[in-house]
Amino acid sequence: MTNSNIHPTAIIEDGADIGAGCQIGPYCIIGANVKLGDNCELKAHVVVDGYTTIGEGTKIFPFASIGTAPQDLKYQGEKSELIIGKNNTIREHATMNPGTKDGGMKTIVGDNGLFMMATHVAHDCKLGNNVIMANNATLGGHVTVGDRVLIGGLAAVHQFVRIGSFAVIGGMSGVESDVIPFGRVKGERAALAGLNLVGLERGGFNKDQIKLIQRAFKGIFNGDGNLDERLDKVAQENDSNELVTQIVDFARHREKFGLCQPEKKSA
Repeated sequence: MTNSNIHPTAIIEDGADIGAGCQIGPYCIIGANVKLGDNCELKAHVVVDGYTTIGEGTKIFPFASIGTAPQDLKYQGEKSELIIGKNNTIREHATMNPGTKDGGMKTIVGDNGLFMMATHVAHDCKLGNNVIMANNATLGGHVTVGDRVLIGGLAAVHQFVRIGSFAVIGGMSGVESDVIPFGRVKGERAALAGLNLVGLERGGFNKDQIKLIQRAFKGIFNGDGNLDERLDKVAQENDSNELVTQIVDFARHREKFGLCQPEKKSA
């Protein structure tokens, strides 16, 4: 606890590992198996429990519940983990749960994420870096989220769904199918509405790269033949392009669900 600032009302159980320079505010509760990296800040009334590791520089706001038991009836108290990366911001009333024996025993959250008020990361989720979840967005169990994904407010992602890097999920959308990298989905039952062009531009992709992704998108979702045939054709035409290969590989590895598709236009 070197140079850490701990409020006298905070409860820290024996065995907790508190890094240097941490600030732990009033009425926080930290369990015996928690590890806080250096310079973490828990504002007030934060609960961190279970086998939870939190990376350096992460800030957690009041009434967040981090590392408590999964909301899964199959959970039997196994010593599963929640691993949170560095420099995350976790806002008020957010919840993150550890893994289960059926999901690899780990929930993993990357670095530099922003998890706004009342967001929920369920058991066995795997999140990349720079993920943003807006207010009340919810991930079901076993969801995989790539880097730089934005999930809009009140959106809900079905368990086992995969969301590719740089995708954006519209607010109040129910996502029941896998979302390709760079995809943009919206609607009560989310449909693919195009590409996340704003995210691509902000991510530093140039115009040529974006045009190539757009052509691949049209080939996959608007071309002739079935989906696998279209994927093969796009892959052959872009075999040396890393960005297109990322989309094709993601689409080919669908397991639990199909891909989120554009809405079919009525005749």
